[in-house]
Amino acid sequence: MIRVMLVDDQTLVRQGVRSLLELADGIAVVAEAADGRQAVEQVPQVRPDVLLLDMRMPVMSGLEALRALAASGTLPPTIILTTFDDDQLVLAGIKAGARGYLLKDVTLEQLVSAIQTVAAGGSLVQPAVTARLLSGLEGLQNDFHSLEQPDPLTERETEILRLMAGGFSNKEIANSLGVAEGTIKNHVSNILSKLGVRDRTRAVLRAFELKLV
Repeated sequence: MIRVMLVDDQTLVRQGVRSLLELADGIAVVAEAADGRQAVEQVPQVRPDVLLLDMRMPVMSGLEALRALAASGTLPPTIILTTFDDDQLVLAGIKAGARGYLLKDVTLEQLVSAIQTVAAGGSLVQPAVTARLLSGLEGLQNDFHSLEQPDPLTERETEILRLMAGGFSNKEIANSLGVAEGTIKNHVSNILSKLGVRDRTRAVLRAFELKLV
């Protein structure tokens, strides 16, 4: 059972998402919060497997909550809930540690798939949904602390990076390539090192930026 926490200041949005998730097998909404401060207080106690987080909220924004949870070491795998006009906030949220984002008009199938992907260690930084965001990446390049000219990736590392861009977890990549999960972990570590980034999400963003995938 994947335990999900919803954070959104709009009651109707929370009720809508909860209603959708109640139709899905293997997912349970275990807590809700109406602002970032409530989220920061509740997350360490609830310990959800996945956090669905709105960015624009009163009292404390989603971005502030992300940063606070990351600083305290209690940030669970997080999906940003967003609208079409939140590009810069989404990029800032990914920089702060979110695994990706969903639009608020998401379907049940997309929502469940996203939650399962993130819970399994994957990310939601995919070509189909990030082209628009990447146009705004230039202004944040320095914040990502990536290498201007990364070391070249091997053919296998590029293949793994493409699968990472598809949102697949290490276990899924290992099964796909017929190798041990530990081997994939080693490859991912090498990829992060060569690209000069500290996590998978930034590696995928950097790969799109450099047109490696």
